[in-house]
Amino acid sequence: MGSQALGVRGADGHVVGRSCWKWGQGSPWATPRVLLLQWNLVCEDDWKAPLTTSLFFVGVLIGSFISGQLSDRFGRKNILFSTMAVQTGFSFLQIFSTSWEMFTVLFLIVGMGQISNYVVAFILGTEILGKSVRIIFSTLGVCIFFAIGYMLLPLFAYFIRDWRMLLLALTVPGLFCIPLWWIIPESPRWLISQGRYKEAEVIIRKAAKINGVPAPAVLFDTAEDSKPQQQQKAILLDLFRTRNIATITIMSLLLWFFTSVGYFGLSLSTPNWHGNAYINCFLSAVIEVPAYVIAWLLLRSLPRRYSLSGTLFLGGGVVLFIQLVPADFNVLSVGLVMLGKFGITAAFSMLYVYNVELYPTLVRNMAVGATSTASRLGSIIAPYFVYLGAYDRFLPYILMGSLTVLIGILTLFLPESHGNPLPENFEQMLKVKCKNSLKKPELPVSNPWLI
Repeated sequence: MGSQALGVRGADGHVVGRSCWKWGQGSPWATPRVLLLQWNLVCEDDWKAPLTTSLFFVGVLIGSFISGQLSDRFGRKNILFSTMAVQTGFSFLQIFSTSWEMFTVLFLIVGMGQISNYVVAFILGTEILGKSVRIIFSTLGVCIFFAIGYMLLPLFAYFIRDWRMLLLALTVPGLFCIPLWWIIPESPRWLISQGRYKEAEVIIRKAAKINGVPAPAVLFDTAEDSKPQQQQKAILLDLFRTRNIATITIMSLLLWFFTSVGYFGLSLSTPNWHGNAYINCFLSAVIEVPAYVIAWLLLRSLPRRYSLSGTLFLGGGVVLFIQLVPADFNVLSVGLVMLGKFGITAAFSMLYVYNVELYPTLVRNMAVGATSTASRLGSIIAPYFVYLGAYDRFLPYILMGSLTVLIGILTLFLPESHGNPLPENFEQMLKVKCKNSLKKPELPVSNPWLI
């Protein structure tokens, strides 16, 4: 965070260092200054404050890695609600932290639960919903509500200055998700991949009845398909099982990593912007709403590669342009940062949709988990990009802008998935060639009810 270049005022009244002061005074994302003083995280211990945030992202990294494998093995719904319980429960325990060490360990576990239920919820919704609303859910549905929560954060932080009460206010809403257990079904795609056709058929027929759509008498030929499907077990190495799949996976990992560096680098740099930190954080959240709307519109009609590449070029190019703005033009600089975040946010939201469309059901959640892991590595490194501003205020923007433009070029070499049904097995994925071609591969659909 920009907080790393900051400091707090010590008990003797002297400023201990630039890094601590702005960490406490800056973004509401950062550790509250009262928390720094309560556990004396100043002077020789000032390194503990930024480490707290870094360890949270380490937890997010671990959660990203294991969530995909767990939900592919035990089911989307079970892991979704289990990780929601972990996030809510350990967030509540944080309120009673008696030391920095206790707070940090709990914070790491909260990070694991937070990203796990986010990733699994995204995959579950994508696999349950039909083709007509899948993109709406993936962009406007998930992302708009994320932006709303983002906007509420500085609002809560402004009016609730006690960190324990603030944490309590942010934790309680998790309890409202308990009744959803009886509403949200398991993914029919996952059930089919496990050979559990009867359970999948019950869910599909119920959905057809609710939507007023007549379902055929026979949905699956279980006698023919159940045995092979039950034998299919996926491991992480399946993401690299052929040269084509390995190329797609490596390029996807790089794409997620550098996009994450740009997104979190700009988001966490709000303390360095001119003006009030709470207002800047709020504006940083507001700009995400039109970004998600634009992403949805692009995904509806244009090829995935060109949409991603275009928004990455916009975000990276604008951020690179900041170095040319005179120091006195503060409003213009903030405006360019906001426009840069607009482009990178739009690209970030499209990554989930694109990633889901590239991989078959058996490893889809694992693939999203792996690429999300790369994203979390980017989020861990992003604060140190911001910290480089202590040496040169333009250096973070030059690096983030250059890398974003570079990854925008790389995106053009990924396969195009627009207009194709979701692949259900590796054979269908193998027909997607990793080359710059507009020709759509013919992917057979084993069951039209799962398009």
